[in-house]
Amino acid sequence: MKELIYHRHFLPAIDRFSSRTLVVDGDYRATFRDHGERVLRCASALRRALGIGRRDRFAVMAANSHEYLELYHAAYLGCGIINPLNLRLAGKELDYIVRDSGTEVAFVDRHFAAAFDQAMRAAGKSPIRRTVLLGEGGADLPHDLRYEDLLAAAEPEIPAEPEEEDAVVLMYTGGTTGLPKGVLVSQRAEMLNWYHLAMVFPIGEEQVFLMPTPIFHAASMIPILALPALGGTVVLAPRFDPAETLELVERHRVTRISLVPTMLAMMLNHPGFRPERLRSLDSLVYGASPMPEALLTRLMALYPDLELGQGYGMTESSSILTLLSPADHRRGGKLLRSVGRALPGIVLSIQDEDGILLPSGETGEVCARGGNYMDEYWRKADATAEAFRGGWYHSGDAGYLDEEGYLYLVDRVKDMIVTGGENVYSIEVENAISTHAAVAQVAVIGIPHEVWGEAVHAVVVLRAGATVTEEEIIAHARASVGGYKAPKSVEFRDQPLPLSGAMKVLKRELREPHWRGRTRRVN
Repeated sequence: MKELIYHRHFLPAIDRFSSRTLVVDGDYRATFRDHGERVLRCASALRRALGIGRRDRFAVMAANSHEYLELYHAAYLGCGIINPLNLRLAGKELDYIVRDSGTEVAFVDRHFAAAFDQAMRAAGKSPIRRTVLLGEGGADLPHDLRYEDLLAAAEPEIPAEPEEEDAVVLMYTGGTTGLPKGVLVSQRAEMLNWYHLAMVFPIGEEQVFLMPTPIFHAASMIPILALPALGGTVVLAPRFDPAETLELVERHRVTRISLVPTMLAMMLNHPGFRPERLRSLDSLVYGASPMPEALLTRLMALYPDLELGQGYGMTESSSILTLLSPADHRRGGKLLRSVGRALPGIVLSIQDEDGILLPSGETGEVCARGGNYMDEYWRKADATAEAFRGGWYHSGDAGYLDEEGYLYLVDRVKDMIVTGGENVYSIEVENAISTHAAVAQVAVIGIPHEVWGEAVHAVVVLRAGATVTEEEIIAHARASVGGYKAPKSVEFRDQPLPLSGAMKVLKRELREPHWRGRTRRVN
């Protein structure tokens, strides 16, 4: 008897919590009953009006909204495979993704309708046969149908249950290295991902969860799935803005939030920040990029009773592999430099270049096994086989396990700097520099050097009004890391570091001017 499908959670919750508020989106409010009816109308419209079958893909390019959430839930009820598009991709990347995925129906909002249409027509005839406009306004924007008209014409229908093995999401990786790869994930994988986390860091029935992270990102899957199934409230922010996020937490008495460390730093450093503005929070989950030690120390000092969790994972694992739990944060010490232990159902290993398992304390590639992994890279059998060689998923992250099973990441394999034959892990150097009082953001990269191969180079953004010299930054780093790890040069920038749609620093862009016309060896 199947269980790992969304029908078994979503539909009972609609009945159980019918009069409770499920969605808050600006001035829009929807109870569980209201949201459920709209999702079932959407499910009917996808099948009957748009001709989308269970295995057909439909794309969404839009800011966070209740309509986007409805489309996700319709897909989770088995009405097509949702293809959420990264909002920061270039036109050629969007065109590639849509054509590669075989997507013929797209949902866009007024912010992205024109850019999406331009991207689809740049290479000739658009592959999209129907474009549906989400939200209000935009009558002059390119579209064939309006979403609200589709729902108004549809009757709410409960679709037949899918199988656990049926695909539900086709989520393309961000395209930061080469062409994006489509990650095809099943109902079973998505549900197991939620189950794994719920065993150690559950979401409660009374939770008010603010989601400022982009809904197209894998890190958003837990609130998308869990909150509507457990009776909580989802507060949607259309995009991340530090001032708006502070205001939403205050206004809606938000109890839980999930943030990328960059977002957290921007909030705590915002002129409008005051500690009391976040007092309603009882838990905060962070992840998707390294947490600077100085930022975590500051957060814990400001909110000693806040339940903190750090998640580590990737799109291919439906998002989460490990968790540094609230209890781990309270233990403190060296654990705060780890990303926690494997969730129940996940097995981790550290392997060398030949696939040999390494003992605790030795650094190698982080590999994992679990039921929450993707089925495949879409139409890329060779890449899929390479990723799962030897029966393990190979993450591309470098790290080690300690004797208790805590995972310590030291770098992305491609971001590791090899200088004079020594390996330098950029995260370690970034942590050292980030503790300087003048530093707001820092990224460490390797740049060409005729003698050492690569030299350690720091790119630094200073706090407003702060001043510091290159020599002071280098000396500050040397106090925490070995001399060969300390930066040999420092570049100061007035503008924030370039970020991906998932708010990760794009080190490839930082490296590109230095390596133009050269070949960089990636370990």
